[in-house]
Amino acid sequence: MTSSPFKNICIYGAGALGGAIATKLASAKGAQTQISVVARGAHLDAIRSGGLSLWESGANSPLVAQMTATADAGELPPQDLVITGLKGHQLAAAVPGIAKLLHSGTRVVMILNGVPWWYFHRDRQSGHAEYQMEELDPNGDLWRLIGPERVIGCVAYQGAEVIAPGEVKLSNSGHFILGEPSGETTADIEAIAALLRQAGVNISISSRIRDDIWSKLMGNAAFNPISALTRGLMSDIMEDPALAAMVGQVMGEVKAVAEALGSQVAMSVEERLDRSRQIGPVRTSMLQDLLAGKALEITPLVGVVVSLGKLVNVPTPISATILALVTQLDRKNQQDAG
Repeated sequence: MTSSPFKNICIYGAGALGGAIATKLASAKGAQTQISVVARGAHLDAIRSGGLSLWESGANSPLVAQMTATADAGELPPQDLVITGLKGHQLAAAVPGIAKLLHSGTRVVMILNGVPWWYFHRDRQSGHAEYQMEELDPNGDLWRLIGPERVIGCVAYQGAEVIAPGEVKLSNSGHFILGEPSGETTADIEAIAALLRQAGVNISISSRIRDDIWSKLMGNAAFNPISALTRGLMSDIMEDPALAAMVGQVMGEVKAVAEALGSQVAMSVEERLDRSRQIGPVRTSMLQDLLAGKALEITPLVGVVVSLGKLVNVPTPISATILALVTQLDRKNQQDAG
């Protein structure tokens, strides 16, 4: 294999997904890379003392890896590759830390649910190229200090949860989709995909990453907020006819907004509902955050569907109602947790 140009790699936000990738990269045989993570609290303390432990789906014992761990990105040297495991609503606060890790050629892979802040960079599908969304990037800090030209998009289909400090559990084998905003298959994205595959991560490269973003968002925009509002598992929601119908309505709104922006969502709402009925008793990430007293990932999953619907004149009444309800839920949950 040709030597990778990415020697120094930092996973910024080593929670469930970030922690899983960090552990696999640090454990990869023959990889000539220096892996570091930015984490915090008890999770950071556990990584420093005993490394990261990753329970893969069906495994009898965990994969354990040691790596450099810090709460302050300024303690690390400039990195060739930064992989963010943060949620969309956490990125703005992390901008100063991420910026400290960059040199002129650093690439940044952002694993994000929902519409990302860089969405319209080099976008040839929507007619809104380089449009910046204030609600995702307050003051334009991400655009200015990180730069959309550094970013490689990433859509993750991987169930993961931090089950104890320093310990991550995966619920399936998982699949990650990488894509340059331009749609090009660059040398960088090929090298990053090869590096992750060598570490045992299931990776594919997409020439239309925005289509992949919307395909996943059809589910996230419906199930995440509805599960938080009802405390229901995905199976509970799909077994309730009224809630299942609401899921379908949200999916229809998301698909309509996506198509108005020039994306192609191959699966119909009915096909997506059929697939959703097979998922089982899954607790969504938003429900996990609600129960843990954490801030909810509302804007990238629901808020932007509504705002982009307005941009392209697509009505989103069900999403707008859910947005109002889950925003109030988050506000009250934060007050109670504080």
